[in-house]
Amino acid sequence: MSVKPIRLFGDPVLRTPAEPVRDFDAELRRLVKDLTETMMDAPGVGLAAPQIGVGLRVFTYYVDDELGHLINPSLDLSAAQEVDDEGCLSFPGLAYPTSRSLAVVATGFNMHGEPVTLEGTGHLARCVQHEADHLDGVLFIDRLDPAQRKLAMKEIRAAEWWGEPVPTVKASPHPTHGKAS
Repeated sequence: MSVKPIRLFGDPVLRTPAEPVRDFDAELRRLVKDLTETMMDAPGVGLAAPQIGVGLRVFTYYVDDELGHLINPSLDLSAAQEVDDEGCLSFPGLAYPTSRSLAVVATGFNMHGEPVTLEGTGHLARCVQHEADHLDGVLFIDRLDPAQRKLAMKEIRAAEWWGEPVPTVKASPHPTHGKAS
């Protein structure tokens, strides 16, 4: 377990849809712990596996003193929407008004392969949608209206972290890349 570097906007892993988790093993439990430690160290309210360079459908969250994770999530979103400022650890120091569903019911699994249902509104719903988007290669700036997106891109290009070298993509935490040896 350790704190991992967080991938920044521009890294191709952030635009690559993640693969479903098939093996609920010690490597997966280590990934969840690494994600949790990295998220808490940042500090952040959510972190998806692609943000640390792992292309698997896993995210962690820490909202309203509730710490958890979800694997292979499926979301059911409310029709009601709200706009609130949203940021991302892959866009350090930047936040923009982003529209999201007000409520979410997310189903998936915990690190032991047991079914989990997570229901939330407000901040938790926003976090779950944001992290699930990461698993699909979607970033919160993709959800901005055109004027806000243009402003965001201008601020991103001016950010001190923009243009940093991109590390290699790790497709799986498993040495066999998810295939049986």
